[in-house]
Amino acid sequence: MTLDFILLSCLLLAAIWTVMTIRLIRSIVGLAITSMILSVIMYRLDSPLAAVFELSVCAGLISVVFIITVSFTERVSKEQLPVRRKERFARFWFLPFILVAAALLLSQYLNIPKIELPLPVYGQNVRNVLWNLRHLDLFGQVIVLLAGAFGVAVLFKESKK
Repeated sequence: MTLDFILLSCLLLAAIWTVMTIRLIRSIVGLAITSMILSVIMYRLDSPLAAVFELSVCAGLISVVFIITVSFTERVSKEQLPVRRKERFARFWFLPFILVAAALLLSQYLNIPKIELPLPVYGQNVRNVLWNLRHLDLFGQVIVLLAGAFGVAVLFKESKK
């Protein structure tokens, strides 16, 4: 239980750092770290296939695609960097407080039923395991891929300004 709490705390901190940092390369590294921590969490939840997909696709492939995308963007000058940092902090200063408050509310006041994950299945067809038994893992993968797509959209939206 303590290790799970530490992993979830590290995941939350890495995700906040990924969003709040002004440098794109640091943000990409933060996303890769977030994906690595998430893959450890998935492995601890006895879903090694989803953990491997998370680690290889999100931490590996998506990071490479983002680095290639950043190589096509323009560098921020040293004069613009403090201004952009202040603008970003002014827009998102409340985000950590909202996340902590939401986590406290969810853990204290809501009676969330425990999700029963299926036991690990060895020696079965991968297609059957993924689509029939471990569909919750695929839901997590879809969320991570959508987060990456929205991240690229935000990157190009900010670069146009």
